[in-house]
This record gives sequence, structure tokens and C-alpha cells, in this order.
Amino acid sequence: MLDMQRSGLTRDLSSKIRLIRAEMNYTQDRMAEVLGISKKTLVEIEKGRKDASWAVVVTACALFPESEVIQSMLGEDPLSILQVLSRQSLSRPRSRTLGGRVWWAPLEQKNGFRLQRNIISGHYRILDAANYLWFSSFDREEALKRLSELARDIQ
Repeated sequence: MLDMQRSGLTRDLSSKIRLIRAEMNYTQDRMAEVLGISKKTLVEIEKGRKDASWAVVVTACALFPESEVIQSMLGEDPLSILQVLSRQSLSRPRSRTLGGRVWWAPLEQKNGFRLQRNIISGHYRILDAANYLWFSSFDREEALKRLSELARDIQ
């Protein structure tokens, strides 16, 4: 399932590379240089003859997180979705979020923690009352289990 999600994202973002380049107001030469690929490879991607590699997708999302094209595909924090796709889940020390005002649907709350689902990517995350991120995954059961563990540990 993870590979299918990665390959789907790779295919979808590849089809939008030209739009991202136009949005950034880059020439093909400049975009190829920034992404670390040849101009020939960029042209093949833009014409739909080949998909970008996973490394190119990660690079584009890392270097252009403000891109409206990328955000329309991945939401407010493209890198967190890439991290979840790469690692299967993400449980890390607290990092502050905007709290889910956009792109997030509330699912469940327990003892000050809330589980949300991204309406674009479908991945899950757990935030505390101060909007710090505690966990992220595409696996709903894993997210529910982690929500219960976090709520229990706080008591």
C-alpha cells in the first residue's frame, strides 16, 4: 500500500511539474538546475513521457512548499506527508502546527489529544490542546491506538 501511495503521488506530481515551474516563474533550464536533473529529463517529465523519481518529488516539495499547486495536492505541510509516506508513520517530539483549521477533519478526542484526518491526502495526525503534533500516519488503526496510548500516558 505504501508503494502504491508513493507511486501515485509521484505520478500526480510529475503531471504538475510544468505548472509548478510556471508558478515559480522558472525557465526549464533553471527548474532542471534547482531539481538536480537534466533539462532533457525535465522536458520528458513535462511532456508526460516519464515520471519524476521519488527524489525529484521530495526535492520539489522541499524547495517549493509554498507552491499552490503542491499545497492543492498535499495540503499545508507537504513535507509531513512525504515523511509519512517514506516512514509509514511518524511519531516525533512535539512540533507546533496551525491546529487544523484548513485541510483537517476532526475524528476523535481523548484527554486533551485530538485525532484528525487530512481531507486531501487522507493521512491521520494527533495534536494536543496547544496544537503540537505528536503522531502522523496513513494507518487509521495505528493512529487510534496511538491516541489511546497518549491519552492514557497523560493521566
